[in-house]
Amino acid sequence: MVRARHMYPFLLCSKEQHRLYHTAPGHQLPADSIARMSCFSLPELSVGVKTARFMPMSYRRIVAKFGTGLLTSGTDHLDLQVMSSLVEQIARLHGKGKEIVIISSGAIASGRQKLKKIPERKNTPFKQVLASVGQSHLMYTYEQLFNQYDINVAQALLTKEDLSDRSGYLNARNTLLALIELGIICIVNENDIVAIDEIEGLKFGDNDNLSAMVANLVDADLLALLTDIGGLYTADPSCNPQAQLIRRVDKIDAEIKRMASDTASRQGIGGMTTKIEAARLATSSGVNVIIADGREPDILVRISRGEDVGTFFPAQVNKMESKKRWMLSGLASKGKVTVDKGAVSALKEQNKSLLPAGMIRAEGKFHRGDIVDILDEKGKRIGCGISNYSSSDLATIAGKHSDKILGLLGYDYGDDVVHRNNMVIL
Repeated sequence: MVRARHMYPFLLCSKEQHRLYHTAPGHQLPADSIARMSCFSLPELSVGVKTARFMPMSYRRIVAKFGTGLLTSGTDHLDLQVMSSLVEQIARLHGKGKEIVIISSGAIASGRQKLKKIPERKNTPFKQVLASVGQSHLMYTYEQLFNQYDINVAQALLTKEDLSDRSGYLNARNTLLALIELGIICIVNENDIVAIDEIEGLKFGDNDNLSAMVANLVDADLLALLTDIGGLYTADPSCNPQAQLIRRVDKIDAEIKRMASDTASRQGIGGMTTKIEAARLATSSGVNVIIADGREPDILVRISRGEDVGTFFPAQVNKMESKKRWMLSGLASKGKVTVDKGAVSALKEQNKSLLPAGMIRAEGKFHRGDIVDILDEKGKRIGCGISNYSSSDLATIAGKHSDKILGLLGYDYGDDVVHRNNMVIL
């Protein structure tokens, strides 16, 4: 551990100017975490050396998520001035050929504004009522704002189940890509009427993780999580004046998660914790992520051209095929298949398909065509893929040679348990 007893300055060089950052007195940071923060990162100390954070980037396809706190400015109603500014920026980007998809929170706050004369109840059904009323008002507001720029908008209400099912995933993907091709701005939200996870804060949480899934879905270059705070800080800046903005996070580890948990949410369901989780999901699928203050002037325009704003999370991998992106998300996994050492070697080193001879056992109940996680003998996940056989089939053919499948089952769907074209190895 490293304890900063005094204010230690670190010089950070960007394209436009040098910035001076300090560690907060008494704040402890693990040494390995320090190296991952741009305000402490040694490569950033070299004047004139361009690093990944500050190298000029131009993003073409952007998923922009607007949080409740941003859209309401911390009140109980939509802030039209903030929304107008965001829409105007999107219109400018749209005119330059940029492709934008919006993930918009604010439906419940909008519904609360419309039903302000009705005494509010704290139960989930009433929240769904607020979301139902508010969603139409929210969309009407967006439509009126975009009409000023002759831009058509569309609405897409998604649930976790939609994106966990292969056909649902593909249908949503094809629709969103068609809207992008037609120059229509799609506004996406969780379907609160049928999905209560988001309202209760159990899964998606203020649409943050949904925005990561949509960024994955449309092969976005960037996910911009716009909120009412400047990014990820070393502590909650509303409580600790010594808190410092972290400019870059190369790896989301326990220390980064702790910092996120220390930052409170002013409005909505999510907070910095769900944004960090969304960043983890998006970057693991090849999407860059920025968390920034949506109230800053021209924030989306500046982000689109790669300016140094907010906290940047670089993509951890290159872009993957749509099918493989969907599998890696983990939402659709229905079971587990454990394989032996020989199979691990064949999969990881030789790019082979998984054969029943290399299987040890199958866990969970799944059907042919479902996604399964592939584990080694120690239980470590080494990949995932689409199973050619059900869990009951695999219980019969595990450890057997492929030429025995027909005799054991009375039918066969091929020699492979998981074909290499339907597999992702980590």
